[in-house]
Amino acid sequence: MGKCRVIYQPAGKTVELDPDSVPDTGEGEPGSLLDIAEAHGIHIEHACGGAGVCATCHVIVQQGEENLSEATDDEMDQIDQAPGTTLHSRLACQAVVRGDVTVLIPEWNRNLTSERH
Repeated sequence: MGKCRVIYQPAGKTVELDPDSVPDTGEGEPGSLLDIAEAHGIHIEHACGGAGVCATCHVIVQQGEENLSEATDDEMDQIDQAPGTTLHSRLACQAVVRGDVTVLIPEWNRNLTSERH
């Protein structure tokens, strides 16, 4: 697979990468939206450390939903607990990138203070 682009809004930060060689930060699934963000200095709150059990890393996919791994039933159960979800909501720690994607980090997520960062 060739290079792809992940755009994190509203900051407009773009990360270009080869999905087959993403550095594994240990935050979320390898190659996930969270893993890529952490590797490139983009903060997404993730209170559970990327284990997929808290929904604090909820993002909204604006474009390229088909370029992410399929959501599991467990992920969808967690999304149901997050505020402000839409039909295009995903957990950044579980959504593995396979092509170009644009995601919106919800305002409530951007304003949280993280004890880890």
